[in-house]
Amino acid sequence: MPFSLPRKQQELPTRVNFSAAPAPAPAVPTALHSKMDELEGQLLAKVLALEKERVALSHSSHRQRQEVEKELDALQDRVAELEHGSSAYSPPDAFKISIPIRNNYMYARVRKALPELYAFTVCMWLRSRSGGSGQGTPFSYSVPGQANEIVLLEAGHDPMELLINDKVAQLPLSLKDDGWHHICIAWTTRDGLWSAYQDGELQGSGENLAAWHPIKPHGILILGQEQDTLGGRFDATQAFVGDIAQFNLWDHALTPAQVLGIANCTGPLLGNVLPWEDKLVEAFGGAKKATFDVCKGRAKA
Repeated sequence: MPFSLPRKQQELPTRVNFSAAPAPAPAVPTALHSKMDELEGQLLAKVLALEKERVALSHSSHRQRQEVEKELDALQDRVAELEHGSSAYSPPDAFKISIPIRNNYMYARVRKALPELYAFTVCMWLRSRSGGSGQGTPFSYSVPGQANEIVLLEAGHDPMELLINDKVAQLPLSLKDDGWHHICIAWTTRDGLWSAYQDGELQGSGENLAAWHPIKPHGILILGQEQDTLGGRFDATQAFVGDIAQFNLWDHALTPAQVLGIANCTGPLLGNVLPWEDKLVEAFGGAKKATFDVCKGRAKA
């Protein structure tokens, strides 16, 4: 026993010291710190980039700032409309343009350039609220050098007229009852043939309207106002008051059966040149977009 005790005393410190020795630091904290440093560097780079962008914006032109503010306003309006539900609209075609009063600043602009056209059919739903004082101008298409390339117009107690390249045809159409009506007008440059439909029925036709004149491309298409210059100089006496929906444009003449199908909601068609889509129609000056399912809306109107 006297001999074995020292051995155990000698072994004990060895065991104690071994168990108390600090373990090597694991690799995980080092990897985390490295990752955090990397993320911190990325965030710092992003902050610096945003700061440069902010400085650049602060030095941008007044017009650029106006455009940014306009886009922000449009987004805020969209959010508000979606939040309120009843005034929201669902792309691509479940909406209408409403122009509540006659003036020279409420209108909608189609954000798509037209190609050269040798024929067309334009169809739309209209509800006039002019009180019998003429429908004004549901739409006008102007090109450089020709303000009246295509215009649909009814001034005062005059008949409705279709202007093409400043040539005029009177159309046997009537929208004076404040109700929804479906209007289609077809035209071809060959002999200047035209046809006018109301609520799916052919109301009249003619010829020699701007015969052999191709519709010029790259103009401006306005809903609700008549253009005296390219994209502007509107006249309140020629403004449309009411609602416009499903404005579609094709590069050929639709058949009577196709027109009837659109009008009675059994064969809806979108224009192959210009379809009625939310992203292509922008409202200005207080004209409003509002939800409107054209066939259901007609029944409720």
